[in-house]
Amino acid sequence: MTTTARTRYFEAPDYYRPAAGDPPAVFLAGGITGCTDWQAGLGEQLLAEGLVVLNPRRADFPIHDPAAAPEQIAWEHHHLHLEQVITAFWFAAETVQPIALLEFGAALDNPRRRIAVGAHPLYPRRLDVVEQTRLARPGQPAVSSTLDGLAAAVIEAVGLP
Repeated sequence: MTTTARTRYFEAPDYYRPAAGDPPAVFLAGGITGCTDWQAGLGEQLLAEGLVVLNPRRADFPIHDPAAAPEQIAWEHHHLHLEQVITAFWFAAETVQPIALLEFGAALDNPRRRIAVGAHPLYPRRLDVVEQTRLARPGQPAVSSTLDGLAAAVIEAVGLP
């Protein structure tokens, strides 16, 4: 999927290198292990809006390769810390997702990081996500309960009509 000669979809371990004139980029942060592939649907919605999508969920993660996990962690760290990228956090109902919570806490504590936040109504720690967002980011839009709501929050955060 392209808008020009550059691709707009980047999946780990392929790195995104921002360039002048790129549309806004969105990192899809949240559960992978033990969670449904929520990134596919949200990624498609955001691509349809003309955004660059950074997806940490690999189509084929080489689980038996001992170098794969450090490579994955480095990829995520790089993209989570690109200043011009908005991070879309989704907390799925299936598991607690401690690494996503760690990344979420770091994002909340950095006022320069743009975020959009969603948590499934049955996410076990939804109240924590809602209250931490409210306390750390008083002006932040409410935590979305659906992926469609999260997509709308991302679109609003990047300033699309």
